Amino acid sequence: MKRRTFLQPAAAAAGARFAATALPTSTRAAPAGANDAIRVGIIGLGIMGGGHFKRLAKRKDVRVVAICDVDPRAIARALKEADPALPAPFTCTDSREIMTRADVDAIIIASPNHWHALQAVWGCQAGKDVYVEKPMSHTVWEGRKVLEAAEKYGRIVQVGTQYRSETGLAAGIDHVRSGQLGKLRHVHAVGYSGRKGSARRAPWYPDFLDYNLYCGPAPMIPLERAELHWEWHLWWATGNGWLGNNGAHILDIARRFAGKDAPPRRVLGLGGRYGPDYFDDTPNTQMAIYDYGDVPVIYEGRSLPTKPGVTMMDQVNGIRVGVVAHCEGGYVAGLVGCAAYDPSGKIIKRFGGDGGRGHMDNFLAAVRSRRTADLAAPAIAGHVTAAMCHYGNISLRVGEAAGAGTIARAMELIPAAAEICRSVQEHLKIHGIDPDRQRMTLGPWLEVDPATDAITQVSSRDEAALARARYLLHEAQRPPFVIPETV
Repeated sequence: MKRRTFLQPAAAAAGARFAATALPTSTRAAPAGANDAIRVGIIGLGIMGGGHFKRLAKRKDVRVVAICDVDPRAIARALKEADPALPAPFTCTDSREIMTRADVDAIIIASPNHWHALQAVWGCQAGKDVYVEKPMSHTVWEGRKVLEAAEKYGRIVQVGTQYRSETGLAAGIDHVRSGQLGKLRHVHAVGYSGRKGSARRAPWYPDFLDYNLYCGPAPMIPLERAELHWEWHLWWATGNGWLGNNGAHILDIARRFAGKDAPPRRVLGLGGRYGPDYFDDTPNTQMAIYDYGDVPVIYEGRSLPTKPGVTMMDQVNGIRVGVVAHCEGGYVAGLVGCAAYDPSGKIIKRFGGDGGRGHMDNFLAAVRSRRTADLAAPAIAGHVTAAMCHYGNISLRVGEAAGAGTIARAMELIPAAAEICRSVQEHLKIHGIDPDRQRMTLGPWLEVDPATDAITQVSSRDEAALARARYLLHEAQRPPFVIPETV
């Protein structure tokens, strides 16, 4: 608490200075020539950001002029691996220093989720184009602010859902949309991905970085998990659980199969956290049902293996992470590339993929053309997909423990969801978990207004649950790390 008390006044002063300073606009205000290098700043040097640094540093059409990470050790690692023949980039631990640089044309945001939207808004305000990793936002309200900032300042904003540039998936989606497999019945977004349990330790503050700056918009409270990095995904204050991690990719693909450009009018979430070594506050077994009426989209995430004592994960229709689009005359399944199958599971046609390797190329081309329409994953697409993840999580977070019968009744109008839920319960029983004793949390159906992002009602008619759900649309940001109502 002493450290917290010490750091907050300094952060408030820094934030006030940043807000009061006129940010210099990037010199790139018009389409660039074919031989002009785009000057990039990278924020966050973990797995994703570090990878971007290595790849972009090798390009002739890009100059990485600045890198930033709140952890100085990450900066040191990146510089150690950098090509000594290239000019050394500017380095900093506070992303606001990147925003104030006139020699940065575009920023790549690969920080934890709770920073994504604020840094994207800052970038737009500073005249930078923005590539932001998924999910684009930590809350629904934040995503809308990014849209407003991109439009107001005329910036190119691409979201890091690289499967939107995946060639094989695009061909498979076209195959389904063409009707060659008959009417689309439902889409199953499958996320069977193991995760290790988070170890618990006595409350602590990391002394190797500015923890106030690490927390940013999130509450600045002592850590109780053993690891600072990556495990932030598993905590609501900084991450969005597995649904907001893998789910951001596969739900994005799923709604493309379904041909939906907006969230549905009804969303239900359910799930639980199972296993003796799990210490976090997000579920490791989860479902989210998106009721589009004609084509339900169902997310299903499992983190427990096939059975106790093994590491292998379950699979469905031949995949562990990906999407299965079920049609009257068969189905299409995949992630990197995909294939069409008849009802018996016999392959009809394969669609080879490339993993979406052209996604960054697509962003850089749009930076040059100044055409948002050229983007594979524009801000509006990132907002809709992130909002779907958030709605599923919100429903679960305002829910209550329920037995198998109650859960079945909640989904009886969507047979595909009910069938998948029964499979989840059988999976838990294999691990010795009785769903009627170690109950899942069942959320209410959220009634959503896709035009305004609002939650208009919850099926339980519980006013307290409705108020809590509406709070979670926005949550509270910690000053001075706050996105203003008017960006």
